Amino acid sequence: MPGKQLPFTGSCVALVTPFRNGEVDFHALEKLIAFHLEHHTDAILVCGTTGESATLTESERAEIVRFTVALVRHRIPVLVGTGSNVTSHTIELSREAEKQGADALLMVTPYYNKTSQAGLIKHFETVAKQTALPCILYNVPSRTGMTIALEIYQALSRIPNIVATKEASGQLDLASDIIRTCGDDLYVYSGEDAINAQLIRAGAKGTISVLADVVPEQVHQIIQLGFANQFEQAEKLQSDYSRLLEALFMEVNPIPAKAAMEMMGLCSGELRLPLFPLNDYQRATLFEILSSYHLI
Repeated sequence: MPGKQLPFTGSCVALVTPFRNGEVDFHALEKLIAFHLEHHTDAILVCGTTGESATLTESERAEIVRFTVALVRHRIPVLVGTGSNVTSHTIELSREAEKQGADALLMVTPYYNKTSQAGLIKHFETVAKQTALPCILYNVPSRTGMTIALEIYQALSRIPNIVATKEASGQLDLASDIIRTCGDDLYVYSGEDAINAQLIRAGAKGTISVLADVVPEQVHQIIQLGFANQFEQAEKLQSDYSRLLEALFMEVNPIPAKAAMEMMGLCSGELRLPLFPLNDYQRATLFEILSSYHLI
């Protein structure tokens, strides 16, 4: 039997949400979308962690999705982060994203209140039943304080519209085990730019990337080299950008990414509290690294 339909293959940018004077800057968002379409990004994720989703109002989320879908015009898939630690709220966000024309949903594991592994199954199953869209799980223990165990992945893979996971645990063995045991019932996307090439070698279908905010064409190329079984070239190109990647995580994401994008003239570096800008030393370091890559 054929496997589940993939929402995308390749490089999906985990897009920042540009702000100006405390409001969503839709002029800058339009510029960012054009930038990614021009530089071969394969899909766009809005309202994710990198998009400061925790600070967005529901009306802002809906308008960001509507605006992005209208601009993209089906040229590439638009994914929307709808996960929360309240099941009913996740359903509301997912329904709204579907209404606004999203192509797929990204749902992080519950955080703070967390849950048991059995609760994870019930949470995702309950949400998935309330939408017709493909659902991508998001496993990021560093932010949520919990992880999805392999046997839970196997159980969730049996739910028809749960089609993939963004694996950001940093555990290459776990990702490989998901690919081996779930096959086409649950695809894997890399959620760690530092091991994108290695995960493609293991059988992942792409990446949901922070690095792509700054160098989208290069991340796209890393993934495409992997798809072409040119693994050494993919890992070499990935290694070439390791210093930039380290800089983008010198502070909590997306603080450095937004600072970099401001230096590159892509959007304002404005953040919403509790996120706080880089200090002068960090900015100088980031500026030097961007200069070394001829990005500014």
